Amino acid sequence: MSTFVGLVTVFIATLLTHNIALTYLLGMCPFISLSKRIETASGMGIAVIFVVVLTAALNWPIYNLILVPTHSELIYYITFIITIAASVQLLEMIMERFLPALQASFGIFLPLITVNCIVLAVSLFMIIREYGFLKSVVFALGSSVGWTMAIVVMAAINEKLRLIGDIPRGMRGPGIVMTSAGIIALAFLGFAGIVSL
Repeated sequence: MSTFVGLVTVFIATLLTHNIALTYLLGMCPFISLSKRIETASGMGIAVIFVVVLTAALNWPIYNLILVPTHSELIYYITFIITIAASVQLLEMIMERFLPALQASFGIFLPLITVNCIVLAVSLFMIIREYGFLKSVVFALGSSVGWTMAIVVMAAINEKLRLIGDIPRGMRGPGIVMTSAGIIALAFLGFAGIVSL
């Protein structure tokens, strides 16, 4: 039972109190660029969830079962990046076949998931914190769902702000996004006493 409670704690902590977008400010490039419409933001979020969970599930055994026993830990950055690139290619092939309209709406940002810092950061955090396999996958799921939640909330705010249309010229675009993200981050700080990693 304590293992289940530990996994739920990790999931809730990564979702709320340690939200990878709002606490660590990771994944900001697509967060700012793709948070204009809810459909695009949620599609990107689903893509990030797929890639982050898949790469964490692949990188954990690669690191712990191949690199550590062979004393090759120094090349884990390179192996993680290769795994991430392969996962993004797989996602791109799936989307090209089944969801071409969504793939077109992402434009250049779908291949850029390869260099999205959230994907690599989750794999690095799981190694630094010495999580087991299941905890690493739950951490990856919570982190990516938390990032998706943040980008969808930001997209909803941006859609409402466009309806108002009374944004000062200097605050339009990334300015209002970063200001709104700061306010959302402060709201998420309210969960700080609930759970921690």
